[in-house]
Amino acid sequence: MVHASALRCLRLSGLTRPAGHRLEVETDREVRALGSQHDRSNPGIEQRVDRVREVLPERGAHRIASLDVVEPQRADERIGVGAWMGFDGEDVGDELHTTPSLLLDFMDHSGTLAPEVVAEIDTVMANSTMSFGEISHAAPRNGDTIFTWDYERTRDALSRLYEKAKRSQWNATTDLDWSIDVDPAAVATEMQAMMQAGGGRSIMAEIDGSPVARWTDAEWSRFRVETLNWRLSQFLHGEQGALVCSAKIVETVPWIDAKYYASTQVFDEARHVEVFARYLHEKLGGAFPVNPELQMLIDDVLADDRWDITYMGMQVMIEGLALAAFGFMHMMTNEPLLKQLLRYVMADEARHVAFGTLSLAEYYKQLSAAEIRERQEFAFEAALRMRDRLLMVQVWERMDVPRPIIREFLLRLRQGEAWFQSPLFSKIVPNCKKLGLLDAGDGWLRDRFTDIGVIHFEDAADAQLDVELLDALGHDRAAAS
Repeated sequence: MVHASALRCLRLSGLTRPAGHRLEVETDREVRALGSQHDRSNPGIEQRVDRVREVLPERGAHRIASLDVVEPQRADERIGVGAWMGFDGEDVGDELHTTPSLLLDFMDHSGTLAPEVVAEIDTVMANSTMSFGEISHAAPRNGDTIFTWDYERTRDALSRLYEKAKRSQWNATTDLDWSIDVDPAAVATEMQAMMQAGGGRSIMAEIDGSPVARWTDAEWSRFRVETLNWRLSQFLHGEQGALVCSAKIVETVPWIDAKYYASTQVFDEARHVEVFARYLHEKLGGAFPVNPELQMLIDDVLADDRWDITYMGMQVMIEGLALAAFGFMHMMTNEPLLKQLLRYVMADEARHVAFGTLSLAEYYKQLSAAEIRERQEFAFEAALRMRDRLLMVQVWERMDVPRPIIREFLLRLRQGEAWFQSPLFSKIVPNCKKLGLLDAGDGWLRDRFTDIGVIHFEDAADAQLDVELLDALGHDRAAAS
């Protein structure tokens, strides 16, 4: 499987090809010639090709190829989540067939992973031991606190969203039935297809010396519960990241309409932290620590002194992916408390993503081509980094799988499995399109999303439509009247 940083080098050098195209590279000299030939106008091409050469082994053939895969997902006809997620597949009973990830090869002729790929997995393993504190974590943040003396309400779309947010507040204590008994094993079994996508179970069991090969049904049941706990724990930590980022947006955004709305998001995110923490501790018996890849991404978003990067990183990228993940979990579970909890959270998140796209669409019209390219590159880099938050090193360790076995498992996944869970990008791609980022600069971001197999989501429901489709309280009040 292509190593992320290696692929970034190739993309920046102009060496990638659209899905279905193939590029054969035989030697370092041909890499240099091909790169220069493709983009002679790029002043950084020699340096960038040097980065590619550092990744490639000195001998052997390398291929970049595309391959389509079909994976089943359950359809939920009651709320039409399958259509909302942007699936364009064929509905067959209780399965919805989609075409997800692009598979990309980056191995030498012997099938050995490139050294850079191994280095990335080792980095993931090393990062998994990071601690962000037992009680608290201090993240540096930059950016000026902006006061505005212009109190005139001039942004009608933001004003309407603000009014909708005020009408759509819900109380986590009274609007959810916390008396419901939850069977964690039953919920985890419902989520099995989502949690074990990609054949991870069989790969782990096939590794020499792996204790997983001897697991009983009871141990697999425990693994599913731990995986459910881990995923919900990352939702919890991500919501706290959104809480802190939305507070920063209140301070740094220059418009009063945006400050008003962002203040409602702070309250929304506090409520989300509350409900996930309560569900985890009351129904699942506790939470996992934050995934280091997730926390480092949030830290980087907070540390950037450009206010719009906080919007892009949290409102569009992190929250967009979370909105899609919530949709999948809502589709799969029949547990009434979790289903209602997710329904309310999704309604809030849809407004948050819409807030990001409304604000950024106006601001991006003022930016130069070079500044837009920086935003495109940031969006794509964030997408690549969010990939690594899907790994579950902590879960395998809690199941007493030795770290050398976990490392080998991740290497085998990278070698033979789709690394991106592309339906999770069904909310990110259409909103990048709405912002004009897909096709700006000769379609740079469109090409990158094509490379990783997610461009087919460009016409899925965008943030504005999501606000209406997922208005949980509005639908409930209309039904009650």
